[in-house]
Amino acid sequence: MKARELRELSVEELKSRLKDEEESLSNLRFQLSTSQLENPIKVRSVRRDIARIRTILTEKEAGARKPMDEVSSV
Repeated sequence: MKARELRELSVEELKSRLKDEEESLSNLRFQLSTSQLENPIKVRSVRRDIARIRTILTEKEAGARKPMDEVSSV
């Protein structure tokens, strides 16, 4: 998933997507440990998707808090 597509989602949708991706990663790791995973590169791509989602969530939360930081520094 591209970052541009993720930025269009709401915070709740991002949290839901994050939960789904983390479950997917757990399943992939299980398959990898039992030698049932055909494409081990899939683990890397899911990890990167999780990182993208977390980064965008952090950006959105920081953007929501930024006006409060500016008020307190004045």
